[in-house]
Amino acid sequence: MTSSLTRPRLHLFDLDGTLIRGSAAAVEISRQLGVEREIAELERGFAAREMTAPEFALRACEVWHQLVEEHVDAAFTGAPWLSGIREVWAGIRERGDHCAVISLSPHFFVRRLLDWGLDAAHGSVWPEVAPRVPGARSVYPSEPLDPSGILSGPDKVRIADELCGKFGLSRSDCVAYGDSMSDVDLFSTVPVSVAVNADQHVSGLASHQYTGGDLREAYQLVGER
Repeated sequence: MTSSLTRPRLHLFDLDGTLIRGSAAAVEISRQLGVEREIAELERGFAAREMTAPEFALRACEVWHQLVEEHVDAAFTGAPWLSGIREVWAGIRERGDHCAVISLSPHFFVRRLLDWGLDAAHGSVWPEVAPRVPGARSVYPSEPLDPSGILSGPDKVRIADELCGKFGLSRSDCVAYGDSMSDVDLFSTVPVSVAVNADQHVSGLASHQYTGGDLREAYQLVGER
């Protein structure tokens, strides 16, 4: 139970490379479609800043033209998740704190994490994915992608501020967990951060470092306030 003298905290988790170790939602979806090579090239271009997040999404939609909901389900189930995610989130909420995921990945993948005990899950808004219809040819997307719905690093700060307003908190009450370039803005904004299996973009910004496969161990670095 939260002490009357202690404000709750808001724990903000990245998805790709953080909760999913060594991979990303787009990579796992592409694996189900057999287009790993194509998405790897797009990932390389995005990491090298040769394309924006909306440009990446538009080109990924072209690669995913056969995508159906069953592919997303299989990608989510088979992703290399860190251990202990549900336990950490349950413990956070039992203490009166809050937890959310903010990711650049497609919202139709990110929102599945709500079933694991999150307070909120925010991802980029991609066209919805239809279920497989026997005998019918699937074409994705069935509607154009709106580039304005694709998130970037600064959007993580904006969404964090919105969540703080919702829960009656401030940036000083936030803890961020991330691994790469898209987390730089958020790590530069909040007082406590954990670089999880991180690259050079955030390793020097974080107040804590974690390398390993268990979110419980990363969470123990910040513990209870």
